[in-house]
Amino acid sequence: MSFKSNKYSIESTDYQVGQDNINKWGMDVHNTVFTASAGLSILFIVTLLMMAPENAKAAIDSVKGSVLANFDFLFMWGGNLFLILAAGLALSPLGKIRLGGEDATADYSMASWIAMLFAAGMGIGLIFWGVAEPTAFFTNWFGTPLGAEPFTAEGRELALGATVFHWGLHAWAIYGMAALCLAYFVYNKGLPLSMRSVFYPLLGDRVWGKVGDFIDVMTVLVTLFGLATSLGLGGSQAASGISHVFGFDNGLYLQQGIIVLIMGLAIISVLRGMDGGVKFLSNLNMVIAFVFLALIAVLNFTTVLDSVATAVTGYVKNLIPLSQTAGREDTTWLHGWTVFYWAWWVAYAPFFGMFVARISKGRTVREFLMCVLIIPTMVTTAWMSVFGGVAIQQVMDKVGKLGLDQGIADVSLSLFYMLEAFPFGDILSIIAVVLIVVFFVTTLDSGSIVIDGMVAGGKLEVPVKQKVIWALISGAIAMVMLWIGGTESIQALQSITIIAALPFTVILVLGCVSLIKGLLTEVDQPQAAASATKEG
Repeated sequence: MSFKSNKYSIESTDYQVGQDNINKWGMDVHNTVFTASAGLSILFIVTLLMMAPENAKAAIDSVKGSVLANFDFLFMWGGNLFLILAAGLALSPLGKIRLGGEDATADYSMASWIAMLFAAGMGIGLIFWGVAEPTAFFTNWFGTPLGAEPFTAEGRELALGATVFHWGLHAWAIYGMAALCLAYFVYNKGLPLSMRSVFYPLLGDRVWGKVGDFIDVMTVLVTLFGLATSLGLGGSQAASGISHVFGFDNGLYLQQGIIVLIMGLAIISVLRGMDGGVKFLSNLNMVIAFVFLALIAVLNFTTVLDSVATAVTGYVKNLIPLSQTAGREDTTWLHGWTVFYWAWWVAYAPFFGMFVARISKGRTVREFLMCVLIIPTMVTTAWMSVFGGVAIQQVMDKVGKLGLDQGIADVSLSLFYMLEAFPFGDILSIIAVVLIVVFFVTTLDSGSIVIDGMVAGGKLEVPVKQKVIWALISGAIAMVMLWIGGTESIQALQSITIIAALPFTVILVLGCVSLIKGLLTEVDQPQAAASATKEG
């Protein structure tokens, strides 16, 4: 099978976007992908309802532990490979290729585009782990990076450096390569916005059959479960914060109420469309986040300056040791943190990639990759350094709840424990809760757009009611999980997502091979045209 192409479409396939869709009850969905995804989602929930949550979680965690321990090399070297490929493509002549063709223009300003990257990517994770992760590493909460001595200057440097490592270049390279694969084949080759399209250069027209159906169904399920996991954990954190500030009972009703609120706001955002919904909320998110970050930085100026420098130093010095599995004695920490993160980024990459592909038309490959790699890494470095550095300083100075406990007593409350040490901690905590809720609204909104596009056969424009339906389904799964077994069930769902990341790592690697084959056709076209002109 040859990969014949002109600049905008693939000539060797007669497939039309949406040709396998069915239209009923005002919906436009791919028959097989929609049916299989919805059916397997329902089957999963029913199975968990019939099983004891504790037994189910124990069994799932056992499988997850085996995956992380036995395939750590695959996740780690996969992450290294994605970073090398991203940097190589950005710096190569292929970086000049524009998504959508030479005359394509960007649909969104640079500021709005970057804001939406965070809305779909890591925004909520920064809120949840900004305090907890560096503090965990510094105080030996389930291990320290590279076996560093806890509560020491070396331990502080590695705690901040390892946190930046987890949220920095490697993570965004995984996200960026998945997004670039999808964006290129959609805008430059005219294929559907679905994961199967990435494999056309390798599989040919077979991607429109059962093989492609399997890839898309897997993508939908991983995205759906990952979204529900994030929503459930975020609802729990927001409930913990509200309970901590206002004294409400942090029970199931409060958690469910917050998820209902997030679903309601997400549906309103969906109905307002991309510009009035996700774009508006993403910009609002970034304004609130930067104001929040600036407040903490100003209140702890000396500490923050030192912690940023320490984090960057720790990251650069330990980048190579942290990037490999050979010769590591800190295997418990490695599997519980780094390998887990790499698996989570891979599992979340299709969701991120689908959404970012939709908003990235008109960017060159170089602009796309450099922005996705560098700008988010700078922001995450600043965020983790500020919040993590302040939290570690409180532990060292024995200030506030973190200092009293000499570490983490409750992960979901770690941010609020840090904030309560300030004179107007309640106000800062309220800002944090608002930020959590708005980040989750944008995540659920963008997630419903992505899932709906996949079950609609890769169409970019689909009925709005379908997006609303998937927002409701994602929220319903999170609520059912909390009702069945609280955060234990949510963590079981998270473990399933991690397990699914194993085959997805291989899928993404093959997708990168396919992307390079596609990009090379762009280089061959001018040569072919010149040859044809000469012969004529």
